[in-house]
Amino acid sequence: MTPLKIDNRAARRLWLTAQGLGQTPTGPFDLVETIKRLGFVQLDSIQAVARAHHHILWSRNQNYRPKMLDRALAHDRTVFEHFTHDASIIPTVFYPMWTRQFRRRAAYFARIHKNLPDAAARDLIKARIAAEGALSTHAFDTKIEGPREMWARPPHKKALDYMWFAGELATCHRKNFAKYYNLAERVIPEVHRAPLADDAQITQLCDAALDRLSFGTLSEVRRFWDATEVAEVKAWHGTADTIPVEIQSADGQWTQAIAPPDIEARLAAATDVTSRLRILNPFDPVIRDRDRLSRLFGFEYRIEIFVPAAKRKWGYYVFPILQGDRFVGRIEAKASRPKDMLTIVNFWQEPGVKWGAKRISQLDAELARLARFVDVSTIDWASARV
Repeated sequence: MTPLKIDNRAARRLWLTAQGLGQTPTGPFDLVETIKRLGFVQLDSIQAVARAHHHILWSRNQNYRPKMLDRALAHDRTVFEHFTHDASIIPTVFYPMWTRQFRRRAAYFARIHKNLPDAAARDLIKARIAAEGALSTHAFDTKIEGPREMWARPPHKKALDYMWFAGELATCHRKNFAKYYNLAERVIPEVHRAPLADDAQITQLCDAALDRLSFGTLSEVRRFWDATEVAEVKAWHGTADTIPVEIQSADGQWTQAIAPPDIEARLAAATDVTSRLRILNPFDPVIRDRDRLSRLFGFEYRIEIFVPAAKRKWGYYVFPILQGDRFVGRIEAKASRPKDMLTIVNFWQEPGVKWGAKRISQLDAELARLARFVDVSTIDWASARV
């Protein structure tokens, strides 16, 4: 079959629309449907302005508030926590296709952590949870063994995390971002715990990834969930109902990829994305795959939180600025609730992007909306004003 050619503007439009950034972020909001559309939302503890998961959801609809996610996790059980490429919130309806990922992540955890508590020690912890209910790591008092290296964990934390990765425990709720563990069967509704064969899980994972990407290389399909192996994705592709496409990059080059069978209908239905200016989180799903980001938008981005300050090109926590279907700048901001202030630490215009009065006004409006979201009322430009 001759590949369907998709030019760069159309590709960007498809990708942003598929990931919930095509329309104005207002109107009625359905939290679970939004997360299902995204596939997952990455969790992160950093709160330079707002925690990543809350910011990502707010970017899709600015009627979102953090209590909505807390309720869905702790009470409605319509989402659960586990690992994609990182800790993430996932719709509970996807739980049946996650059994393999429990095994994969638990095996990986056991390989990289020395002195993992044995089954008997883990059973004692599970027995406490069974008797007492959900517990956080603070309910245990074992100490770190050996040198206090980065990411070092005390034995009880290793055991809790291993059982969480293995699917024996599940996140019951969080309090001040601290995770509370409970037995998985107490957290995940029984209707979602029916077993599913491995090959069916692989098919569902790959189908769901391509659906949410709208188009992608096999590597992008695999990286979407990070829950399959290269050979498994290749085998899926051999039997899957997909359309060959060629995607034009920002630099004019073409990349071979695949798309869902309804790709032509998606292209026909696609409209221009909103011109609303948005400040995206560094962990936003549109940002996460750096190769795809660079190829489609010509936007080079990296998170520098682990880069020594003197070696950073940009800053500790820098937010990409999206307007329409292109990235127009970057901004480093920090919120202080005690000071009731959102401080603009730094700002950069993207090369070739003109920042006239209208765009500056749109940035001011988005900063004001972001400030209201994080419950501060003052915006202070510590850097040079645009």
